[in-house]
Amino acid sequence: MTVEHERMVDSTQAKAALDELMAAFLASVSFDARQRPDYEHIRALFIARGLLIKNVEGLTEICGVDEFMAPRLELVDSGALTQFRETEEAATTSIFGTVGHRWSSYSKSGVLNDEAFDARGIILTQFVETSEGWRISSMTWDDERDGLTLDDAYEVEG
Repeated sequence: MTVEHERMVDSTQAKAALDELMAAFLASVSFDARQRPDYEHIRALFIARGLLIKNVEGLTEICGVDEFMAPRLELVDSGALTQFRETEEAATTSIFGTVGHRWSSYSKSGVLNDEAFDARGIILTQFVETSEGWRISSMTWDDERDGLTLDDAYEVEG
């Protein structure tokens, strides 16, 4: 399917739009104790067939937005996941016309089954400018682990 639209010429505006999308995604998945995440808002951030790909420790999970939200919402509704916070620590963004790519380092923390956890990792996010504005087309991430740390890998600059 081809969609014609006006292109955003100003790269500063485009960068600001991508910054806003990333911040909105992280805000949608983050929540404090006795609160609920705004998973429903994620749909508005992605193209219709957008993908979220968790590629951690050799296990690849590829899903659409609804498939991403369902198991996480189940964890929240069951009381197993009682808080979660994900923060972008640094990022490098590249934009060419109506496509963009962002390499982000992130940290996350939360409480799952009454156990606190935290991790860091890398998220690679692709964006496309659509007739409705910029949207996320895919997001892929991997977490640090023994033998793979942000300090040893390509570290992004703020």
